[in-house]
Amino acid sequence: MIAALPNLNLLIPSPYSYIIIGVLGAIIGSFLNVVIHRLPLEESILFPNSRCPSCGSVIAFYDNLPVISYLMLGARCRSCKKHISARYPAVELLTAFLFVVVTWHHGWTPALPFDLIFVGALVALIFIDAEHMILPNAITYPGIVFALVARLTIPYVVGEPHFEDLPGLMNGMFSGWPVWAASLGGAFIGGLIGGGSLWLMGWIWEKLRGVEAMGLGDVKMMCMVGAYFGWRLTILTIFLGVLSGSLIGLVLMMRQGKKDMQMLLPFGIFLGIGSILALLVGPQIVEWYAGQFR
Repeated sequence: MIAALPNLNLLIPSPYSYIIIGVLGAIIGSFLNVVIHRLPLEESILFPNSRCPSCGSVIAFYDNLPVISYLMLGARCRSCKKHISARYPAVELLTAFLFVVVTWHHGWTPALPFDLIFVGALVALIFIDAEHMILPNAITYPGIVFALVARLTIPYVVGEPHFEDLPGLMNGMFSGWPVWAASLGGAFIGGLIGGGSLWLMGWIWEKLRGVEAMGLGDVKMMCMVGAYFGWRLTILTIFLGVLSGSLIGLVLMMRQGKKDMQMLLPFGIFLGIGSILALLVGPQIVEWYAGQFR
């Protein structure tokens, strides 16, 4: 029997929980904007205080309210009047939206903070890859450690295996093992499949075509995702990433009349999209697919 913390759905009325989590998501999104801007420049994400990227003026707290300040300032810096990128409110609104959706889908359980941190890391990786075509080690390496901590902790605080892959592992490969050991084993398998499969695909493509197809940042990102999800949702994530990237790539090719879109679409964007979709609807998709063979 696994001891569990109480389900907080009983303590916080549902409508209020969505408002709270949405506001929290917007605040976290504001912090993610700092991460997205500063990490690629190898600057501290804590110091100095937020500044205008154009004139360097310190941004007052009343001009740093998520979304609201952007609208009140007319998308321009109060000091230099230069345009403020729409990316800032977009990240804040997207993070708020995803926090609400994850809360609505999973409920206000002790596992929720782990999922929200995971989603926040994915949002940062998506936007950094979109702007700079890199996936920083400063996110992926701690993300792998975070995934391992989550795999150790969540089954005990929730009171059930929780992770999609864990019941099958405990009834199969890791039968008779303690929950924590089986969960870590699932993390290792997921990370190996996630990062290893991308590395292998990139290596094969480079040998066949003579060009690099997969950066190590993508490999590390999928090690992080695989360790958190386990092997089945990791395979689904890669499939959804390839599918979404292919569809968007084809649309852009048709619109721009280009035949070679190589290096134009960073794969981390689509791996991030696939990861978020897998977090929300992955278990249902996996169960539906497995049911086709029963």
